[in-house]
Amino acid sequence: MRPPLRYLILLIVPFSLSFSQERKLPIDTVVTTRHTATINGTPISYTAKIGTQPVWDEQGKPIASLHYTYYTRNNVKDRAARPLLISFNGGPGSGSVWMHLAYTGPRVLKIDDEGYPVQPYGVKENPFSVLDVTDIVYVNPANTGYSRTIPETGDKVDRKKFFGINADIKYLAEWLNTFVTRNDRWRSPKYIIGESYGGTRVMGLSLALQNQQWMYLNGVIMVSPADYKVIRTGGPVSSALNLPYYTAAAWHHGALPAELQGKDLLEILPESESYAVNTLIPALAKGGFIGETEKNAVAKKMAFYSGLPQKEIVEQNLDVPTQFFWKNLLKEKGGYTIGRLDSRYLGMDRQLLGTETDYNPEITSWLHSFTPAINYYLQEELNFKTDVKYNMFGPVHPWDNENDETRDNLRQAMAQNPYLNVLVQSGYYDGATTYFNAKYTMWQIDPSGRMKDRFSFKGYRSGHMMYLRREDLQNANNDIRDFIQRTLANGKSAKY
Repeated sequence: MRPPLRYLILLIVPFSLSFSQERKLPIDTVVTTRHTATINGTPISYTAKIGTQPVWDEQGKPIASLHYTYYTRNNVKDRAARPLLISFNGGPGSGSVWMHLAYTGPRVLKIDDEGYPVQPYGVKENPFSVLDVTDIVYVNPANTGYSRTIPETGDKVDRKKFFGINADIKYLAEWLNTFVTRNDRWRSPKYIIGESYGGTRVMGLSLALQNQQWMYLNGVIMVSPADYKVIRTGGPVSSALNLPYYTAAAWHHGALPAELQGKDLLEILPESESYAVNTLIPALAKGGFIGETEKNAVAKKMAFYSGLPQKEIVEQNLDVPTQFFWKNLLKEKGGYTIGRLDSRYLGMDRQLLGTETDYNPEITSWLHSFTPAINYYLQEELNFKTDVKYNMFGPVHPWDNENDETRDNLRQAMAQNPYLNVLVQSGYYDGATTYFNAKYTMWQIDPSGRMKDRFSFKGYRSGHMMYLRREDLQNANNDIRDFIQRTLANGKSAKY
């Protein structure tokens, strides 16, 4: 039975959804429901609009329909002064389900306090949602969630218009222009948040919105951001940046030497970071010409900070792949593998020996709970009825990664817009887009250092989706709330 206060009013527009012979959604539709929630101890009422909105080509023909969920707090006297938070996940190819149903939204998964699945699956109230201070829209890019591309001729879709870094940014910026216009939000302070690949997306959108749509932002929030200028490039910098993550994950599993294990995590991470930047990068840069004495000294220190055997580090020429770490950290300590996106999670492979894991235990755990919860929530609580499958991960590949200038896009947007500030959030146990990689990205956006006071970094004792851990769900939402309130203009002019 549904809680009596959650379904106060149900409004469905004339072109409402219905089941039919063809399994597809209307290109342009919306369902509206009203609800209540208690956030930070205060009861609030809010409206949820869930629907689809077209993407048009240059001739005004629909070439895709994007699915979104839009939450607004009710009884707001001055909507123009109320912020709007625009939320994306990553992938590329991931739906917006993750942050929607586990982080900032008014409802979250039924999971335990560390983030593990609990049956029966479902959702519960999120007492830490940022809906008390900002309205929120969760956007599903093409082919994710219920969003779908539309064939332009016959059954063919021009994939170049959607599935690449620059194409993705271009059409989403245009789509957001329409969304903001339809919902009368041009005067509102605006923030965009992106997780993982979404970090690349929002860096690019910051400039595209500003220079192509003339939409200026107050803030960009990057959650566990993926910076492909490091991740896909490889080399000494990319490899060395992994060491502090190795330290964090090994500390969590009690795999470090007693000298480090006896200290708090935040005491030892600065040591590992300093060693990675000041010693490991130069050592790796020497390649095969590094002296044996130095090589063994570096391997010994890497073993100290990673929990791996010195011999195995030497055998890999000091360049230890993350896959090897996930597979072998606990080989002699229970024989478990550890998770990629969240190394708190444990897995069991077919055999102990190897350099790569059989599977990622954290993904299987998350799909346990997210998939049934989002399908239940959208259809039964928000009343969005459809036979179309919700794509947790959609068909968007091959993906064009060429001409990635998003890091400098964000720098340009910040330089042109004195209001624009950046918040980076990362989990220490994320082995895919590591926290130190995120710090490095933040350092590299503005090489001049003249805007560094407009950047802030927050770390959490969890993984890629740090908000799954209840303590970090509260802390991370509070950090977003503080960031928004701190970066509102409050009458200050946009000038240097």
